[in-house]
Amino acid sequence: MSELDEIRKKKLEKLMKKYGGSKMDVKIVVDSNTFEKEVIERSKKVPVVVDFWATWCMPCIMLGPILEKLAKEYNGKFILAKLNVDENREIGMRYGIMSIPNVKMFKNGKVADEFIGALPEPMVRQWLERNIGGANEE
Repeated sequence: MSELDEIRKKKLEKLMKKYGGSKMDVKIVVDSNTFEKEVIERSKKVPVVVDFWATWCMPCIMLGPILEKLAKEYNGKFILAKLNVDENREIGMRYGIMSIPNVKMFKNGKVADEFIGALPEPMVRQWLERNIGGANEE
């Protein structure tokens, strides 16, 4: 790759990140193998909101799109991580998941706040604002 191509690539990545292009990693799927790196370690740089859910859980299915919409809207102010508790029981046990949906915010490697149940979007938004500020704040 030529030096000019390298410069173009870096500029494009910077623009995509700034304007919310596809390179912005706002939603990830985690499991027992990736939880430490993608949630605990990543939360030392940016808050990570973990959605503990299961495929059979109707409230989880209702909450998921709200969290995904807000993750896009917040454009990198937090990362949304989805963890299927049926497939990753040991992580659920480690964090005391007794009912789902269960949403926990990790900051600096630790749980900073959480809520249980399918909250409506305005309440989820208030929870995010209380923990990391509004979507449009710098």
